[in-house]
This record gives sequence, C-alpha cells and structure tokens, in this order.
Amino acid sequence: MADKKMPNLKSKYQAEVAPALMQKFGYKSVMQIPKIDKIVVNCGCGEARDNAKVLEAVVSDMTKITGQKAIITKAKKSVANFKLREGMPIGAKVTLRGDKMWEFLDRLLNVALPRVRDFRGINPNAFDGRGNYALGLKEQLIFPEIEYDKIDKIRGLDVVICTTANTDEEAKELLSLIGAPFTGK
Repeated sequence: MADKKMPNLKSKYQAEVAPALMQKFGYKSVMQIPKIDKIVVNCGCGEARDNAKVLEAVVSDMTKITGQKAIITKAKKSVANFKLREGMPIGAKVTLRGDKMWEFLDRLLNVALPRVRDFRGINPNAFDGRGNYALGLKEQLIFPEIEYDKIDKIRGLDVVICTTANTDEEAKELLSLIGAPFTGK
C-alpha cells in the first residue's frame, strides 16, 4: 500500500484547501474543517420497465465512467400514471468514497465539464442548505471513457457531492478551492 500514489486532488486538499478553510472560517480543531464525504452518481432510466437491455447499457456506462460497478435501483412505490409497480428496476447508481471519489472528482472538474458545449461554469445555487451540491449532466458523452459509437442513447446523470460542511457557504468555499468552476461569485 505504501507504493500507491495519492490522488492529485486529495493531496491538493490536504496541502492547500484544508489550511485555507481553517484560516478563513477560524476553526478551533482540524476535525471541524469540511471535507468531501462521498459522491453519488445516479441515472434514472424510465424506459427500463419495458426493455431490460437498456438497464445493462446504463450500468456498463456508469461502470466505465466511475470505475466502480453500478447497482440497480428499484421503485419504492407504485405509480399508476407511469405504469410503475413497486420493486421494478428504474435506474442505477454508484456511491464513490475514498481514492475513487477523488479520482472521479478530478476527472469531472478537469476533463468532463470543460467538454460540455457552451460551458460557462456550474450553478453556484445548487446547494441543498446542508452543504451538499447537486449537479445535473445532460449527456454521458462528456466523459472520455464513453465511446460515441458504442452508446445506444444519450442519457443524463445526476452527480451529488456530499460534504461534511454545516452551511452552504462553507461547502461552496471548499468546492471552489478544490477547483469547481462556479459561474460568477
């Protein structure tokens, strides 16, 4: 384990971001410094109820993007208007923690987001009030791991970055110091 290299973003967090946050917000203990807890990547896929092959494609795409096998999510409730029964498979999700999380965040911020058409930055108002950030991506093609010829349909993804910050202000500062390209201050 000693020969394994630390992810770039993690070392940047430990060397630059954590001390800057400590100084800006005046924390008394290093345990108060906000950090990224986990990243959840989710893809809802309504047409999976009719065609099971669609879900296999979604799971394989998400596995390529995140480097971790996606789990299939099932409907919690029956909804008659959508012809949906409880327990039907309707999507896939991946929860990333540790080094895989840092690697994915690095690829998302430095490789994938700049590939979005007409990209001006991410919305600074997409925090939930408890320091977590939600980001919606319109297509999975922005990730270099996805081959354009091999996909059957363009699908969107939800990326939720969960932090240990207590307020949105602290979480926004954490993400912007890490390198999140927010639009306007």
